[in-house]
Amino acid sequence: MAVVYATLIIKGKKTIEQVPGLIREQVREILLDMDLPELAE
Repeated sequence: MAVVYATLIIKGKKTIEQVPGLIREQVREILLDMDLPELAE
């Protein structure tokens, strides 16, 4: 599910604030691993 949210953030459909708290850190790590720190803020 974290990958789905990361994809939605990359496509501009969601923001990191809209990600449920339980998986927000996982999504943040995925975005950082993809060299997209600006989307993880």
